[in-house]
Amino acid sequence: MPDLHKLARLAMLIFICLSVAPSSWAQRHVVKKRFKPIKISKGKARVVCPIFEESQYPYQGIGVKLGDPFALTYKFYAHKNFAIAIDAGKAASGLYNQYHTDNFENGIQPDTLGVAQSISYLSHVVNSEWVVEGKLLYQHDATKLLKGLQWYIGAGLQWRRLDIEYEYLLDVSFNTSETGRFDVDYTTMGPTAVFGFEYAYFQLPLSAFMEVEMYTDVVEDPGWMRFQGGIGLRVVF
Repeated sequence: MPDLHKLARLAMLIFICLSVAPSSWAQRHVVKKRFKPIKISKGKARVVCPIFEESQYPYQGIGVKLGDPFALTYKFYAHKNFAIAIDAGKAASGLYNQYHTDNFENGIQPDTLGVAQSISYLSHVVNSEWVVEGKLLYQHDATKLLKGLQWYIGAGLQWRRLDIEYEYLLDVSFNTSETGRFDVDYTTMGPTAVFGFEYAYFQLPLSAFMEVEMYTDVVEDPGWMRFQGGIGLRVVF
């Protein structure tokens, strides 16, 4: 006849094993799910770069432009095809040396001559030459040339403020001459046309651009035209 104590211990052991087994299986199942590798499609796995997506407009960008002028630049991307840009900074005065030299006589005031026989240019110093311009731009996709590339054209208005000091040689009499200086302030404006390229396929929200402009003065020196332009970088948000 079986030992009742042994049967009781065996029954108790079977009961404990049956009670623990579901819990152990559940823990193994949870661990297995926790470390199960996640499958990601190639489309989701690639890095998302700040390409201008039509559904995300409008954008804004602010940065720096190097060239003529050297300026802070702001751009409002209202639509994938239309934008507004505003630049404010200093003109590259070194590029205008010959123009400022040729413009010497236009800055002479009547009282500068006095009783002088003649007055001639010696040198000049540009104290400041500020430029502010606003442009309305039409943009178009150019990804067939390079992914993330756009070209754009536009037109706008440019305002300029020049403070320049001229040094001159004044012939007072037949054998007497003296040097002097006079300061001139010019405020002028005129239309500007622009053509450029913009690239925005980085892993950071950046936009790089390169542009060429044509400016025409209609106030101080009507008809005077000047090529301008530069390169720049904006943070887009």
